[in-house]
Formats: sequence, C-alpha cells, structure tokens
Amino acid sequence: MKRFACAAVFAVLFAVVLAPFAATPALAQTCVTKALSKDGKPLSGAAKTSAIKRCCEESAVSKDGKPLAGAAKTSYIAKCEKDG
Repeated sequence: MKRFACAAVFAVLFAVVLAPFAATPALAQTCVTKALSKDGKPLSGAAKTSAIKRCCEESAVSKDGKPLAGAAKTSYIAKCEKDG
C-alpha cells in the first residue's frame, strides 16, 4: 500500500513540475508580436510586413539548428508569414 501511495505522490509532483513547460509553446512570441518599433509600439504597413518577413527568414531553421534551404525554407517562410 505504501508503494502505491508513494508512486501516486511522485506522479502528482512530476505533473505539477512539468505543467509550466507544457504551456511554454503557447507563450512563445510570434513574428507579429515581435514586430515592434524601437519605442515598443506595434509596427504597421510596409514596416510591419518587412519585420515579419525578416523574422520568418531568421527563424527558418531545422530541429538540428541548421538553416533550412530550398523548398523547405520557402514553405516555412510562406506558412510563417501567413500565420504571423
């Protein structure tokens, strides 16, 4: 009985410790939220479009950290610009 109780407590603590990390992708900044002027105000028009494009191109990297190339890069940038 003690073994089961110990395992249950461990499982609950494990879930509580990992819960903040599960929410991290939802809190990640997108290129739209990064498109700010030097004084912190949101960009608009051509400046916003340019900032989003630059952000998407800079973030086009593989899981290994290597820059994407060719069709993969083109597809990633198109999706990034569409999603923001």
